[in-house]
Amino acid sequence: MLNDEICKLRDELNKSIEEGKDYDTIYQLSVKLDELIAEFYRLKIS
Repeated sequence: MLNDEICKLRDELNKSIEEGKDYDTIYQLSVKLDELIAEFYRLKIS
């Protein structure tokens, strides 16, 4: 389910930030998370 994917990716992003991963990794995770959230809202509004 989309909500589960969002939660999983959010946790992965938070872990990457806490571990001090490189900027590119954090940025890519953030972009993917934004895309999933946008998709979630598109489906919710429809």
